[in-house]
This record gives sequence, structure tokens and C-alpha cells, in this order.
Amino acid sequence: QVQLVESGGGLVQPGGSLRLSCAASGGIFTIYIMGWYRQAPGKQRDLVAGITTGGSTNYLDSVKGRFAISRDNAQNTVYLQMNSLKPEDTAVYYCYGASPNPSGVIDEYWGQGTQVTVSS
Repeated sequence: QVQLVESGGGLVQPGGSLRLSCAASGGIFTIYIMGWYRQAPGKQRDLVAGITTGGSTNYLDSVKGRFAISRDNAQNTVYLQMNSLKPEDTAVYYCYGASPNPSGVIDEYWGQGTQVTVSS
């Protein structure tokens, strides 16, 4: 049973930085795609950034140039460096993982979420 555990959320002032971490445990394989979603109150859950085992990345337009995703494949860990944070970045951030299983079906994994609040 794969589990994703996030850390690094908190309260930060506008313009500040935070680094989120997410470690996967319980599996013996490298998760193909890992990433971060976020959900603000009353809004849908959006993909913030994703990264494959090969290092291909994609970002939500509003965070390009401010956020950077990286991963350690050997540790099945993904990071999100968030700089120049804005109040509109306030949300619960969820770690996400997806990999095909031996039957070819995509298995998805979610963390429990970590709160990021950007406020003065």
C-alpha cells in the first residue's frame, strides 16, 4: 500500500518562500508521475506542477517562474519550491502520484494535504 506524506506547509507573508516535500512509502517501484495539486475553499482542485521520472515537468500558468518542482527518484520523493508567494496561492496542497500497474491500469495516490497560507 503506497502512502504519500507531505510536509512543509505553513503561514508565510506575501513575497515569501516555502518548500513542500512529499515522500512515498510502502511501494517497491518508482512512481512514474508525481506532483502537486491545490484546492482553495469553494474552488476546484487544480494541478500546480507535475514531474515524470525522466524529469519532464509541467506547471499551472499562474505559478510559472515562481514555483519549481523536483524529485529524487531513488527516494520516491517530490519537492515543490514556492517563491514570490501571493495571497492567491493560499490553499491546501496535495501530493499526487500515478503509475501503471502490471495490468496496465493507472494507480493513483494522494497525500492528506498540507495547508499553505499566504497572508500579512
